[in-house]
Amino acid sequence: MNYSVALLQCSVTTVVLLFGATVRADDKPTVEPAEAPFAKQQFQPPVGLKRFIKDRDIWLDLKRKRVVIDGVVCLREGQLEMFACPRQTKEHESVIAVNCKAREAHAGLIVVGGKSGHPARFEPEYSPATGSTIDIVILWHGKEGKKHSAKAQDWVRNVKTGKAMKYDWVFAGSGFWTDPENGERFYHADAGDFICVSNFPSATLDLPVESSQANSSLLYESFTKNIPAKGTPVRLVLTPRPPKPAKTKPSPDGADKAGKDDKKKNAGKEEPDAKKSVAPKQEDKKTAGATKQNE
Repeated sequence: MNYSVALLQCSVTTVVLLFGATVRADDKPTVEPAEAPFAKQQFQPPVGLKRFIKDRDIWLDLKRKRVVIDGVVCLREGQLEMFACPRQTKEHESVIAVNCKAREAHAGLIVVGGKSGHPARFEPEYSPATGSTIDIVILWHGKEGKKHSAKAQDWVRNVKTGKAMKYDWVFAGSGFWTDPENGERFYHADAGDFICVSNFPSATLDLPVESSQANSSLLYESFTKNIPAKGTPVRLVLTPRPPKPAKTKPSPDGADKAGKDDKKKNAGKEEPDAKKSVAPKQEDKKTAGATKQNE
């Protein structure tokens, strides 16, 4: 069996166990006749990638550690609370509607190495969303089939500055609600809060800064001039960014220990002439180089 396929199968099993019955291959999307204009597909399934969920447009790239999701442009003008939402949820305040559920994208991000944190918290005081930083690139075809790409931030404009949004998204992770009557679990973001630009305690991806969801205080709107026609098929590529290596500093205790060890090794040996000795300088260079690499 191909190693990547085996890894995917193993990862899917892990995610299913984690999410319980919320990720189901036979959970088919409901498509209303009114969505017919958006049904035209300009993208073929990505070559070499494994479809993550049957009947959904979501694939995993295990080699490059990213999630690929297809959708359509659903809004070019207007204030935003989301950048992207699942189909038939919050298209009136999202730029893109995707062809999968938020919980399925969450599961895919886990498989490719994303680490969920927590959504924004408002009590007892505000605490921003946390989690792996997720880079998002949009792919689409223009006139005559010309290929285009852009950072997702370029399709979102700050209403105060008139410039593209400068913040990255983080993998907040949303959460579950369990129906007390029948025990069925629901993933909050499936209702629409997939990739948010306003803070929601139900967001899968959110901004790591304070961004109001009150209509009178919304910070972002669609960046119309950068967005193709409504109904244009798009492909989102979500890539968890590797965490930055922790910075390390030379420890005084460690230096003392190293000095003691050196004295033990040199016990009984003739002390080198201080004028000829260059060992301390060489050691300093090595330590400085190691610290610089870790930074």
